This record gives sequence, C-alpha cells and structure tokens, in this order.
Amino acid sequence: MIAIACDSAAFDLKNKVIDFLKNKGCEVKDFGAFSLEPSDYPDFALPAARAVASGECKSGILICGTGIGMSIVANKVRGIRCAHVCDLFSARATREHNDANMLALGSRILDEETALKIIELFLATPFSTEERHVRRVEKIFKIDANLF
Repeated sequence: MIAIACDSAAFDLKNKVIDFLKNKGCEVKDFGAFSLEPSDYPDFALPAARAVASGECKSGILICGTGIGMSIVANKVRGIRCAHVCDLFSARATREHNDANMLALGSRILDEETALKIIELFLATPFSTEERHVRRVEKIFKIDANLF
C-alpha cells in the first residue's frame, strides 16, 4: 500500500496521482488534504510518514507547493528517508543509493506528466545491493537525532 498526502496547494495533483496509481493496480491510503480549503502540510505529512515507518504502508508520496515542507516533516520520523525529487535521475538514484521510502514532489514546480513519470520510476526502482549503498543506509539508521 502506498501512503499519499498533500496540502491544499497540491490537492488537484494528488487526486491525479491517486487515479494514476490505482490504474496501475496499486493500493493507496489517502491521508489528505481532502479539499482546496487552505491547510497546513504537517497535518498530512506526519500521519503518512508514520504509516510508512510503522510498515502499514510500503512507501509514500507527499505533495505540496514545493515538496520541501513535506519532506522536512517526513524526515523527522525515525525510519523515514524522504527525498524531494524534481527529475528522473534523482528519482532513480534516491531509490538505488538511499533506499528512500518516501517521495516528495512540488505541485508548483512539476507539471503533471513529469510528476507521474517520477513516481513511476521511483516505485519501479529497487534499492541497490552494492555494499557501499547498504553500508551508507545502515549508517543513516544509526544516527540519533538527539545528537545535534
């Protein structure tokens, strides 16, 4: 199952992404926003990230105006590796190299076609089993947020 969340700035794109994913046979859990009424991205990003971190959802897609705010919130949740992505190279690399489990997109940065291509590539790309990538991701898990 894929967690998806947005704020009001990305409401229309989120609904197109949900349709796209369902047409590909994916199960989706929608964490909101559920209207164009002004809203705050942390209210939606946090529960979606918690669902991915807990294993309820395998991966997640977050969308706000830039994608940046959503990614910041998601990365506060232990076990989340959320990447803010604006191009296909980064979508592939963050899965292969970082084992990113959440994707953040900007509805004011990307057109619909590019966003859907990024999502498709992100979901289709496996994590590399190369030792250097495994080692680096393991180091991420060991970082204690309270150290800083």
